Amino acid sequence: MRRLSFLWLSATFCSFNNPSPVPQRPAGLVYAWQAQPGPASQTLAARFATPAGCQRLPVAAGSWGEWLRYLPLKPAGTKARLYNGGLKNRQDVVAAVADIDVGTQDLQQCADAVIRLRAEYVFSRDPNKVHFHLTTGYDFWFSDFVAGRTFRVVNEEVLPATRPAEAPTHAALGRYLLPTFGYAGTKSLSRELRAVPLPQVQPGDVLVHGGAPGHAVLVVDVAENPTTHQRYLLLAQSYMPAQNIHVLRNVDAPALGAWFAVPGPAETQVDTPEWVFGRDELKRFEL
Repeated sequence: MRRLSFLWLSATFCSFNNPSPVPQRPAGLVYAWQAQPGPASQTLAARFATPAGCQRLPVAAGSWGEWLRYLPLKPAGTKARLYNGGLKNRQDVVAAVADIDVGTQDLQQCADAVIRLRAEYVFSRDPNKVHFHLTTGYDFWFSDFVAGRTFRVVNEEVLPATRPAEAPTHAALGRYLLPTFGYAGTKSLSRELRAVPLPQVQPGDVLVHGGAPGHAVLVVDVAENPTTHQRYLLLAQSYMPAQNIHVLRNVDAPALGAWFAVPGPAETQVDTPEWVFGRDELKRFEL
């Protein structure tokens, strides 16, 4: 019964808008892994129109939410692939594939995909502010890493270590992220972020269950019906094994396409295609 009522609500408020002009990427947004900006038609905002009667939530210029809203996508129909080139086994949950590499190791999994995108955004604004806590609690700064200060792990203890200093380039960011992926995860991400009420969800928030196993799904955009105040989410994830970051398709409510209705106050969970989160598992990065 819970599922039926949820789908009815979704169908009631969610036929899609007619096609509109392609949203242009605002000036100043940088996606440093791209040699040159992709076409305006290959962004999240251009690919996914809001549900009819809904509007995208306002986001501040240059913010994390705006950056995610214009995330570059690969051409429509691109399949999600694993780090080794194989296909993700569930292509039915893939609505779009982000135009960003997955690497060649089984590292950029669920929490790591969130860390990757957040690191890329912060790097584009101020490389000196890139940092993440490891599962042990160690606060690992990119500025320390390029200055020659890193860590080593001995019997699960994080100890100081040195490395050659280098310039804070994008290539250096990639080298910094490899040990970050290896020693951070859903547990550390869950502790690092602050909890926010589900009805207040914004672009850039994270649904995260810290555990072994755990999972993390990134809210890449939010739309709202101004009359009913029903909110809808676009969600992106990686999974296990490491795979392309992909926008999720709502397989339980196909009429919604890639949008997911925020459950009402009586609902105890948030269903995504490959994980069920508690409604209290929404978290937010500090600004």
